[in-house]
Amino acid sequence: MGRKRRDELWKTTCFEIFLKEPGAQSYAEWNLSPSEGWNAYDFDDYREGMSERVVLRAPDCTMRPGKAFAVFDAAIPSSTISDGEQEMGLTCVLEEEGGIKSFWAMKHAKDQPDFHDPACFAARLAAPTAP
Repeated sequence: MGRKRRDELWKTTCFEIFLKEPGAQSYAEWNLSPSEGWNAYDFDDYREGMSERVVLRAPDCTMRPGKAFAVFDAAIPSSTISDGEQEMGLTCVLEEEGGIKSFWAMKHAKDQPDFHDPACFAARLAAPTAP
């Protein structure tokens, strides 16, 4: 697959990763879909200055459906992520049979889901270490 228009990924299940350097206003957003479609964006500030992130190698996205559950594997090329520690938000939109959608995040800071809210960057991604 490959890049898809942003609104296409939101029509059904989509997993997202938000990354930013500690204390920074700018951040990156990755959209990863079980359809193997994906997008990557850079933002200058909260929902401002969105531009498509340059990605030389596409992330690997694989859906492994089972009878009772499914596993979605995704690997983002390390060359597209900063070398330092990152604040991280892990989120997803899940669409059930019948079109019912739920919005999941490590933290919801408001009554309505807003995955771009700085409070959603509730985890840390450690800087890579040499083998």
